[in-house]
Amino acid sequence: MQLNELIEKFVRQAGMVSAWLNPLLVVLICADVLLRYLFNQSANWILEMEWHLFGMIFLLGSAYTLQEDKHVRVDVLYHRLSLRWQSVIDIICTLVLLIPWCIVGIITCYNYASNSYYILEGSPNPGGLPWWFVIKFLMVVCFVLLLLQSLVMIVKKIKNLTS
Repeated sequence: MQLNELIEKFVRQAGMVSAWLNPLLVVLICADVLLRYLFNQSANWILEMEWHLFGMIFLLGSAYTLQEDKHVRVDVLYHRLSLRWQSVIDIICTLVLLIPWCIVGIITCYNYASNSYYILEGSPNPGGLPWWFVIKFLMVVCFVLLLLQSLVMIVKKIKNLTS
């Protein structure tokens, strides 16, 4: 198996994890609503877990969304262009915008998550979740996956140009 196939498989698996977190989030929100409105009770860890699951869905699904070319794009002329020109635009935008921002994201989020790990950051709320650094390190994983997928995408676009 080639490296780009391995990367795409890993990104696809992260996307599937993201997809399976959605029903879990729905169940958790429904349980929270039932607890709140039927029993007049709530727990901070439930609210925080909802936010963490939502973040995980977004973070793990972003590279998969790029892989499937389903990101929102302002498309005024792009769809009217030939496949060749679409590939040129995608390569330029990936090199100028996506890759540099992924690198900035990796560095910034790594520092953010490392500081959180250093102090073993947890929720300031009573009954909240411990180990907030886990979700913060997932931001680093998100940017790494986006970076790897963008490199695979460039290789594919260059193949489009040469064929």
